Parts: sequence; structure tokens; C-alpha cells
Amino acid sequence: MKQTWTKHILVYRLSALGDVAMTIPAVYSVARAWPDCCFHVVTSTFCTQLYINAPCNVVVHGIEKHTGTWRLIGLLRAIPVDMVADLHNVLRSWIVDAYFRLRGKRVRMVDKMRSERKAILSHRQASTRRPFTLRYFDVFQRLGLPAAPDFTSLSGLPPVPPLSLTGQPAASSLPPTGQPPVTVALDKGTERWIGIAPFARYQTKVYPMEQMREVVRLLSLSSTTRVFLFGSRGSEADELKQWEQLSPRVHTVAGQFTLPEELALMARLDTMVTMDSANMHLASLVGTRVVSVWGSTTPACGFMGYGQNADDALYASLPCQPCSTAGSTKCRLGTLECLKQLQPEAIVQRLAL
Repeated sequence: MKQTWTKHILVYRLSALGDVAMTIPAVYSVARAWPDCCFHVVTSTFCTQLYINAPCNVVVHGIEKHTGTWRLIGLLRAIPVDMVADLHNVLRSWIVDAYFRLRGKRVRMVDKMRSERKAILSHRQASTRRPFTLRYFDVFQRLGLPAAPDFTSLSGLPPVPPLSLTGQPAASSLPPTGQPPVTVALDKGTERWIGIAPFARYQTKVYPMEQMREVVRLLSLSSTTRVFLFGSRGSEADELKQWEQLSPRVHTVAGQFTLPEELALMARLDTMVTMDSANMHLASLVGTRVVSVWGSTTPACGFMGYGQNADDALYASLPCQPCSTAGSTKCRLGTLECLKQLQPEAIVQRLAL
């Protein structure tokens, strides 16, 4: 029997992976609270992989990265829309909002509280009043669709495939040095599994590589701890492959798994160590504890992972922090002391708690 929906809500968020991940707790919670409404999520094609085991009244529409604004509006016209939840609030989404407002549709957008963020950067305000993960709930409430944040973690994740110890995917037909890849099943047993995601988009958010390498070395000294290194293909994977030499209990998974498979591995970790990056939000989606390292940004800006403990956010608390809400390419002082002053031992100690 075909479902008859009382309302169709367009949910709009085209952005980077971590930004889209932050919206999922709100989308899933609201969709479960309003089963008679259909929620049409419009996001980038790559990010559609995040919507694992979504409520049955969530329909995900993938949009290619380079789709123009007018072409996008043309595609959205094919979706039945009664209300619009703009979870992006940028110039492009304003144009989309205007299109639907002119057609009498109710539109609400996320409040980015830009003046508040400026006050935080100028140190006229200590921190944001409400994290972004909860501000997305506010958008739906203003549409008349309130919901409690009952999201805990993604379910229905795929099994984790065998891990290739040669750095090649287990199914690769081109093994290095002419030898077949050696793969191992990921059997956790009584081990403590720690994930390390040392990269971020902006250098001012990245803990110095030599210091993070020392974190990995210290963790690998324990015979009951296994460390998994997360990153992307290419230069990041090449860097992490060198870290594998520290111990046979250190493994890089960079480039080996699909995004859903990486999420499945994150779900099995005891703790994930990340920067203020997409991996912090991905680990949060699967309910894994995150010890996060902050530099030019701090949790005061409102981007803490959903459901994470504020005590697990590590930063130096220098007078110049935060100096950016999203990160920057260069440190204004040219020192990156906000990151360098955080000692590897402090991270390892926090992981032990």
C-alpha cells in the first residue's frame, strides 16, 4: 500500500562531509517523531552514503558537486514541497529559499549566529550558546516539527572487511612487489582499539605530525592496544604507512575501505582521536567516544561532535584561541603554539580515562 504523506519537507544541506554528518541526528530524530511527514534530504552525491538505515520517511536526493544554482532549482521542482528546512544558510541556499517563498512555501533556515561567532573570536564572548548539532533541531521546531534529540548512533552498518597489511585493498588485483596482499580479519577480542585521524582541511587545525606520531608510538607500547590510522588516499595514506613501522599493532586503513565500512570500523573502536574535522563527526554518528584536539578553533565556536563529552576536547587555552571558526591556512602569529603546547602524553593520559 502506497504511503500517503501529510507534508513534504525539503531538507537542504550541500557542503563538506563533516558538515552534512552534523545534520543527521536532527534529521533522523525529527523524521521518527513525525512519521506522517516525508523528509526529502538534498545533499551532495558523495554524502548520501551517510544516510545508513534512515527512517522510512527520509528520501535522500544526491546532487552532483558542480550542479549550478538554476539547474539545482530545476531538479528541486520535481520534488513535492510543502516546507523548506534550510540547514545551510549561504548565498546559494538563499536563492533556493527565495524560489520556494515566492511559491508560498514556508521556509526556515539554521541560525548561524554570525555576530555571536565574531564576539567569540574577538573574545567579547566566552562561547556559543548552542552547538550547531542542536541548532538544526531548532529549524524544524520553527517549522512546527519539534522533536527531542533521541538519536544515539547509526545502525545497520555493513560488516568490516578484512584489513590489508600491505596497504592494498583486500580485493586488489595489483599487489605491491608482486606478492599477494596479506589480509587479517578484524577480531577485537579483549584488545583496546584506538582510532587516530590526524588530518584536517586547514593546517591550523592539525596537530603536528611528529607529536601525533609520538602519540601512536606511546599507545603501541601496550600489548593489548591496537591502533588504526584514518586518512584519505594519496599523500595522507603514504604518511600513515610510514607510521605502521612503529609496531605490528599499528595499521593504516586509509583508502582501504568504503565510507560505510570505515563507519563500521569506527563503531567498533573504544575511542577515536581526531582533530576538529569530519572524522570527529563521523565517529560521533556511530556513538564512539572521541578525544578531539583543537588549535585555531575550539569547542566555543559550537562545532563539538554530537553527544561528545566536553572534557574530551583538548586544547591549550591560549589567549589567542580561538582565532577562527572554521580554520585557516596560516597561523596569525606564525607559531602554531596552540597545537604545539599540547603534549602527546596529555592525549594518551586522556585516552586512559
